[in-house]
Amino acid sequence: MPFNKLFSNITLGNKTLKNRLVVAPMTRVSAEEDGRATDRMKHYYERYAEGGFSAVISEGLYLDESYSQGYYNQPGLANKTHVQTWKPVVNAVHQHGAMFIAQLMHAGGQGQGNIYTKETIAPSAVSPKGEQLGFYGGSGPFPTPKEMTQQNILDVKKAFQNAAIHAKEAGFDGVEIHGANGYLLDQFLTDYLNKREDQYGGSLENRLRLILEVIESVRKAVGEDFVVGIRISQIKVSDPDHKWEEGETSAENIFSQLDQTSINYIHVTHGDATAPAFGEGTMTLAKAAKKYSKLPIIANGKLGDPETAENVIEEGESDLVSLGTSALANPDFPNRIKQNEELKPFDFEKILLPQAYIKDSELNTHIIK
Repeated sequence: MPFNKLFSNITLGNKTLKNRLVVAPMTRVSAEEDGRATDRMKHYYERYAEGGFSAVISEGLYLDESYSQGYYNQPGLANKTHVQTWKPVVNAVHQHGAMFIAQLMHAGGQGQGNIYTKETIAPSAVSPKGEQLGFYGGSGPFPTPKEMTQQNILDVKKAFQNAAIHAKEAGFDGVEIHGANGYLLDQFLTDYLNKREDQYGGSLENRLRLILEVIESVRKAVGEDFVVGIRISQIKVSDPDHKWEEGETSAENIFSQLDQTSINYIHVTHGDATAPAFGEGTMTLAKAAKKYSKLPIIANGKLGDPETAENVIEEGESDLVSLGTSALANPDFPNRIKQNEELKPFDFEKILLPQAYIKDSELNTHIIK
């Protein structure tokens, strides 16, 4: 199979990508304790660019020296020192012609490790479901967060804005606002986590308000010549089975409103990107995003089979695909497909246990060029 769609060009904002294969954001808890990027991270990210991916999205980067950090040893874009340590990482990725996007993340109530504070904040004082992730250094249930004040909300918008400016200063080609997977912006969107009675709670329109305001504050900060995207999901780290309360109607409202903003793309993630997203017989999340917005769509979720990825694009459900575990197992995934080389299976225990930090064995893997 020639995979003509996977290896066709596409424009994302002001950038032209050589193929439709993107590295998904994956938390690897390999930064210095104070959030500085490391040489190990430089080699880790460079491998994906060297291996033929047209774009790489960083793991979630925390925004400020306050409540945004979610994991110990998570990298940040909170200060000028962070900016300086990201520059060589960005340069390494750019040397191989790949686009590099910084994912901006506020953990909110789903945080499980923060060097700046022991407290978490969220739209309401409601704990996330489930338990903290052991391979990211957590254990036990999530603590009950503090309900955010209006000042906290203003601070969050400013933090996203500042981190976006820092991303541009570090040389990134764009930012992805993390509005998925149960982190802060998704907590505002989620009915059972958001019990507010002000303009940020209640109706879906109100619960979406902060996301829309963050998008516009980020765009205002970085200007028009910088890619701004958003990641959206129903599923969460703490609740992998969650679905929007009105299914496809919610999807129509969310994606049509995002379409009216200044973002350049929507990145949707689902457990299986080819599976019905809202119950039996319904459309996929990527197809809903495609139907209700005119923006380029990146699909994520079990798309590591090249034929499946090709078909998703061929059938018009998505414009690009992002790979997580398949990229971890095959940092040279695009080059392997092009050269008809066998893809390696993902080994969860070898790569992500006992914790998800970047292993020497990953960095020593031969990259097909």
